[in-house]
Amino acid sequence: MAINLKERPIFVIGHERSGTTLLMAMLGHHKRIAVPEVGWLFPRFYPYLYTHGDLNQEENLRTLADEMLFGLNHNLWGMDLNPRNAVDEILSEVKERSFAGIYCAMHERFAKENGNKPRWGQKTPHNLYFVGPILECFPNAQFIFIVRDGRDAATDYLESAFGPTNIFCAAESWKLSWNAVKPWREKLDSSTWMDITYEDLVRQPEQMVQKVCDFLGEDYDPAMLDFWKGEIGQARGQTRDHKPLGHAVSDKYIGIHKRLLSIRDQEVFTAVAGKELEEAGYENSVKPCEITPEDEALYREKDGRVRTALLDSPGGHILFESYRDWLVDQREARKRKGLWDDSQYGKVWPEGDPYEELIIGYGAWKKWKDHFSVKRQYTAKGVVF
Repeated sequence: MAINLKERPIFVIGHERSGTTLLMAMLGHHKRIAVPEVGWLFPRFYPYLYTHGDLNQEENLRTLADEMLFGLNHNLWGMDLNPRNAVDEILSEVKERSFAGIYCAMHERFAKENGNKPRWGQKTPHNLYFVGPILECFPNAQFIFIVRDGRDAATDYLESAFGPTNIFCAAESWKLSWNAVKPWREKLDSSTWMDITYEDLVRQPEQMVQKVCDFLGEDYDPAMLDFWKGEIGQARGQTRDHKPLGHAVSDKYIGIHKRLLSIRDQEVFTAVAGKELEEAGYENSVKPCEITPEDEALYREKDGRVRTALLDSPGGHILFESYRDWLVDQREARKRKGLWDDSQYGKVWPEGDPYEELIIGYGAWKKWKDHFSVKRQYTAKGVVF
């Protein structure tokens, strides 16, 4: 089923560490646009909707709404909802009894509580893998894809408390995301799809924000450049991995790979994603090195082991990871109740894809969490998004 909204929904997508959060904060400061914190709802739920059974049945719809609402990285997006009846309130506002209906109701509720704004957007980086499903749910959606020099994005990844832990896996992740959107860039028209670069956005913020507003059919709002004074900017700015959100736009993070990546690492990146880097318009004079299958296997094993060890480190994402693992438990519980069976398993992408866990946003692979007997944690410590 599909929902056509009078005010077109906006989806900000791009590889992680590419400026998606910056653009999210800017858009959220527009007088007509409300953008909540990251949602991860399409990656976490859309591929597995069949495990909820028939959503025309009240119990099944409530279960889905409950998991979507209470699994948000930022508690209920800060909305004024009583946890006891939050599901009732959201379901009372759905336009249809579906994932899209719940998704839309959540965003409209957020927009209502944040200035009663008429239009909403969502920023989840890995929504870039779900452009097709998003269009099925919201046929008149608009997409803004932001790309950053893959070497800088990879460097930022390696410096953060989450994501790939070696240059090979960081380059592979960036390559995967670039290739995922190529068909949609070619297929969708200029009123639906917009490409911008991180570099242009931070070098010419006013000019680029004006272009974004033109694409969206909105008047330019100068307040968008004061994003860092808002709730999201101030909260994110307190964290190690998002400190730049706590101050005005700066171009000082362009080219960080030249200082922080070794020549060898740059050679590895070129070997993995040099072609895609060139397609994205970035110059690269570094020649690729040879990477054997044995090298690849070692890179991936080391990444899996280190990612798992870092889950409960300072700034780690053990809380989010625990919730994602809990969702799998709930799917299996519904299977035991007979809501779905193995004949349906693997029919919905990315189930069965070699990169499934990466695509849906896991911080570490199940193989290694089981290997190290990682304990789940459901209590937040510090600032959580």
